[in-house]
Amino acid sequence: MQSKISEIKRRDFIRMALMGATVLATPALARQAFSSTKGDFSDVVSYDQIKLAAKRLKGRVQRTPVVAGGQLSKLTGTDLYLKLENMQYTGAFKERGALNKMSSLTEGQRAKGVIAASTGNHAQGVAYHATCLGIPSTIVMPHGTPNIKVRHTKSFGAQVVLSGDSFDAALSFAVDKATKDGLTFIHPFEDPLVICGQGTIGMEVMEDVPDIDVLLIPVGGGGLISGCATAAKAIKPSLKIYGVEAKGYSAMRQRLHGEPVVTGGETIAEGIAVHNVGDRPYTIIQKLVEDVLTVEEESVEKAITSLFELHKLVAEGAGAVGVAALLEHGNMFKGKKVATLITGGNIDSRLFATLLHRDLARGGRLVNLRVVAPGQGEAYPKIAELLVKGGASVVDLTFDPVFHATSAKSPAYNLVLETRDMQHAEMLVNDFKANGFEAVLIQ
Repeated sequence: MQSKISEIKRRDFIRMALMGATVLATPALARQAFSSTKGDFSDVVSYDQIKLAAKRLKGRVQRTPVVAGGQLSKLTGTDLYLKLENMQYTGAFKERGALNKMSSLTEGQRAKGVIAASTGNHAQGVAYHATCLGIPSTIVMPHGTPNIKVRHTKSFGAQVVLSGDSFDAALSFAVDKATKDGLTFIHPFEDPLVICGQGTIGMEVMEDVPDIDVLLIPVGGGGLISGCATAAKAIKPSLKIYGVEAKGYSAMRQRLHGEPVVTGGETIAEGIAVHNVGDRPYTIIQKLVEDVLTVEEESVEKAITSLFELHKLVAEGAGAVGVAALLEHGNMFKGKKVATLITGGNIDSRLFATLLHRDLARGGRLVNLRVVAPGQGEAYPKIAELLVKGGASVVDLTFDPVFHATSAKSPAYNLVLETRDMQHAEMLVNDFKANGFEAVLIQ
């Protein structure tokens, strides 16, 4: 076997291994890996296969609700509906594809176990449902993966192996380990059984709101949108489907438009921050998806905070990009009946708190005010009096007699205040000035 593998370029071998087999040296073996012994599956993505996946998943994953957009509908000028995949047991949609794939394995494959490379939702989906099925699972994560993600994955029953300093390095290690130990690799977006599992979301959306005009779907590797588009377009061919990517990671859009694929940079939508996309999803998307839109980081932040403030929903960055597209590309969808998927809610709590505070600052509801008390020495009592009178809440106050003081007797005070809006903040500035203080809002 080793001699056969050595004849194949490593890149091609890894690509075939990612297609889901234990040891893959030929495309024929790759196709065989996708087939169950009962012959219920083939190496294709189709509406019939998605309906079979739905039967297999019934009662084993949440049939998540579709809820009306309410205030978000007013904000975006659409008749909006939200599919809440953040309500899955592991907090994200990835469970569906992982379970559909593992349900197709033979007894021999189950006994040997499965392996995946992931730093997030795919890891937890594989780990949880492998444990439910009695299948040993191994998840490979790169060194530096946040401890909370490692702990969560372990808590679902997986053996976690830390290897490499990047996801690509962890992926390579996982593929090698699959080959060496006879494990089945669970690919997050290239495997047709995984794609069909994700496609059940699109089928459910169309069952719940069959008269929608537009479906907006987050795009990472492309497994989710290719599955959902296959189901939704089979039910309603006139439906318009758009993918959404973070601007710095728009690999699918670039491929569709014949551009060189260039990705990189920071994003809070890390769940869809991939450097390239699946060949199988790409082929499906070419046929069924109108276009892929990109969104700025500020739009993603606004989508996360709007979902929380208006609907009390917690969404991770990747899960909120559909709403971000409505906020950023609103003119495309005004007056239309739109559905989008809130694909996950696994956001770091500290990051979530930061985003909420950043949104307050953008709206003038959290401001940084510096006041200087010329010749007054310590002026706490007067500052407190003006703040109470002005109706502001103090979030933080620091005394600065050195860096921004105008003299030894004129100290500065840095105030972080919660206000109603920017007009309220400017009123406070004027109140301080009217009472002998120097005051300025720090942007």
